[in-house]
Amino acid sequence: MFDKLKTSTTLAIIALIFITVIWGWSFIIVKQAVARMPVTDFLALRFTIAAIVMLIIRPRSLGSVKTPELKYGIVLGIFLGLSYITQTFALLYATATVVGFITGLSIVLTPFFAWLWIKQKITGNVWLAVLLSVIGLALITLNGFGIGAGELLTILCALTLALHIVGLGKWSPGNNPYSLTIVQMFTMAAILLVFALPGGIVIPTDPYIWFVIIITAVFATSLAFFVQTWAQSIITPTHAAVILTLEPLFAGVFGVLLGNEPMTWRIILGALFMLTAMYIVQLKTQNVDKKLMP
Repeated sequence: MFDKLKTSTTLAIIALIFITVIWGWSFIIVKQAVARMPVTDFLALRFTIAAIVMLIIRPRSLGSVKTPELKYGIVLGIFLGLSYITQTFALLYATATVVGFITGLSIVLTPFFAWLWIKQKITGNVWLAVLLSVIGLALITLNGFGIGAGELLTILCALTLALHIVGLGKWSPGNNPYSLTIVQMFTMAAILLVFALPGGIVIPTDPYIWFVIIITAVFATSLAFFVQTWAQSIITPTHAAVILTLEPLFAGVFGVLLGNEPMTWRIILGALFMLTAMYIVQLKTQNVDKKLMP
């Protein structure tokens, strides 16, 4: 029974949807937290705690990491670390709603990186998705003839996030999900500590900031990336990517409901274009994806 659950596609999909809810909610609380403390310090504390939590849960997990898991985990951790640095800085300059939707661009970029990396064919529907996503991105981000710093940083986040999704899909099958996840967490913690240490890490005194750090470290980091790593050992990168399109939707919902952020017609229309693009990517790639699964 347990073995069947560990390889259940349905359970993997449900678990990923649950994670998108957590990530969508985290946009608004992280935005509030980094308005009160330096971004790199917040992230360094968050991912250090996440790595320690995973080590406490399984004290022998680092000792059992195999060489491929160490190598792949470090690469994935670098991709993920860069995506979080750019995304969290973006929240200083743009609303959680806008950052959430632009982060969703990674879903459209995933098939392109999958083609370059794992030789997944690019079909006509992907080109249509790119056109729609560019239109949607322009509606959300363009202010006159320029793009703000927040939007530009989020585009960089989407690029590195797409690389992480494809890399996870390539390397998680056949490797231990916990080992891959804990290596990623320690890699990200090390990267962020390097960024934060030169100026000295600010230890927050505000209880709310500690609440955000601990909640995001345990649920939006340790739990979330373990679930994603496990799920992507069962389902393909593109299938995982389309499920993750729910993250920007939840980010938008929480941003409006909890953050009192504006929901303009441009954001709504742009989001519809981008969400349509994200789902179109899936229409003709499922059969290709199945052939790529081991």
